[in-house]
Amino acid sequence: MNTLTIATDVVLAAGGGLGGAGTSGLALTNGIVLLAGLRGSKRVKLNRDKAGGLGIGLGILSATAGTALGQLSNAAAEVPKTLIQGGTFGDMTLGGTALALTAVIFLFDWKKLWIPAALGIGAGVIYSEAGGIWGIIHNGILMLAQTVGAL
Repeated sequence: MNTLTIATDVVLAAGGGLGGAGTSGLALTNGIVLLAGLRGSKRVKLNRDKAGGLGIGLGILSATAGTALGQLSNAAAEVPKTLIQGGTFGDMTLGGTALALTAVIFLFDWKKLWIPAALGIGAGVIYSEAGGIWGIIHNGILMLAQTVGAL
């Protein structure tokens, strides 16, 4: 757990307009919004980019929360890690895996939106582990969660 994660949890637990939703609460709500959009809610309209973005947010928040959602997100990350890092594409690092996974999520025209959503969940966990520019994305989402919790 890094200092940003701890700071996020402290601010979110302290209260604010959402009553101290916490990282777990934000992760669960993100998952509900994603599921509603995938199921065809009239209030949540998804396209490829939104599904992938919500998936990435869910992956980062749930990996940080360390709950059952975190275990599911970690499992979602193992599939792309195994496929991409399994030696088929050479000596692939987590940064290369994150880059390839991001390209797969956002460059293809997915007809089934659950695919970029599921890949996004795995990508969020991989961003958390990879560091570098992926760590900046990870920390940005956590700072946004901190801001939402402080409202």
